[in-house]
Amino acid sequence: MDTVAPERVEVEVSPEGGQVASAGSPWQLIARTFAKNRLAILGVVVVVLIILFSLAGPLVYHTDQFNPNLLVVNQGPGGGHPLGTDQSGFDILGRLMEGGQSSIEVGLAVGVIATVFGLIYGAISGFFGGAIDAVMMRVVDIGLAVPLVFLFIFMAQVYKPTLTLLIVLLALVSWLIPARLVRGETLSLRTREYVQAFRVMGGRSGRIIVRHIIPNTIGTIVVTVTFQIANAILILAVLQYLGFGLPATTPTWGSMLSDGTTYLQDGYWWEVYPALLMIVITVVAFNFIGDALQDSFDVRLQER
Repeated sequence: MDTVAPERVEVEVSPEGGQVASAGSPWQLIARTFAKNRLAILGVVVVVLIILFSLAGPLVYHTDQFNPNLLVVNQGPGGGHPLGTDQSGFDILGRLMEGGQSSIEVGLAVGVIATVFGLIYGAISGFFGGAIDAVMMRVVDIGLAVPLVFLFIFMAQVYKPTLTLLIVLLALVSWLIPARLVRGETLSLRTREYVQAFRVMGGRSGRIIVRHIIPNTIGTIVVTVTFQIANAILILAVLQYLGFGLPATTPTWGSMLSDGTTYLQDGYWWEVYPALLMIVITVVAFNFIGDALQDSFDVRLQER
C-alpha cells in the first residue's frame, strides 16, 4: 500500500482578472517555487559554470601543473598568463581549474555518501525507537563531540593523505547531521495512518522503511545533499590551508590560498584572491540552492 500524493488544483489569476484552474503535482509546485527564486537560479548557473570551468577548462586551456618553471615565478596577470603565476611558476588560471576538480570530486562524493548513510541510519533509529534509538543516537552524539581538526591532524600523521582517504574521513564525520534530521522526520512518519495500516496488514519493518519512510523524507534528503557538498568543499579548503589535506603536488584551492598568503605582503594578490573567490562563490552558490530547495519543500508541506 503506497502513498500517492493527490493531484491538486491551483487557482491562478489571469491578467483580465478571471480565475484559471490548473492542475499540478507536488513536484510541479516545488519546481515552480524553486524557479521563482532568483538566487536559486543564480546558484544553479554558477555551479554549472564552475563545473564546466573545472572539468572542461583544462581541455581548452592547456598548462603544465607538474613541472615548476622558475623563470616565470610570481609574475602578474598578462604575458600569456591571464591570472599570473605563483611562487613555483605555475599558471594560476590553470591551477584554479585543476584545483576545482578536486573540490568538486570531494564535495559530490562526500555529500552523496554522507547523506545516504545518514538517511539509512536515521530512518532505522527513528522507526524502531526505544532502546535502539537511544543507543544509535548516543553514537551520533559521540561523533559530534569529536573535534574534527584533531581527528584530521592525527590521521594526517598516521596515514599518507589521498583523495580517497579524505573522502572517507569527511563522509565519516558528515553523516551525523543528516542522520539526526532523518530520524526526526521518521519519528513523525511512523505514526501516520498509512504506516500503521501497513503494519496491521503484516508488512515487515524493512519494507515499511524502504517503501514509506525513506520516500517521504526526500525533501530533507535533497536539501541536506546540497549543504553537505558545500560543507565538504569548505572543510577541504580549510584542511588544505592548515596543511593537513592532499599532498602539495595536488592543486587545490585551499593549498593555493595557503601558499599565496606567504607572498601577499609582497603585493602578489593574484596568488590569493582568485582561489579565495572560487571557494566563496562555490560555497555560497550551493547554499543558495539549498535554501531555495528548503523553501520549496516547505511550500509543498504547507499545501497539504
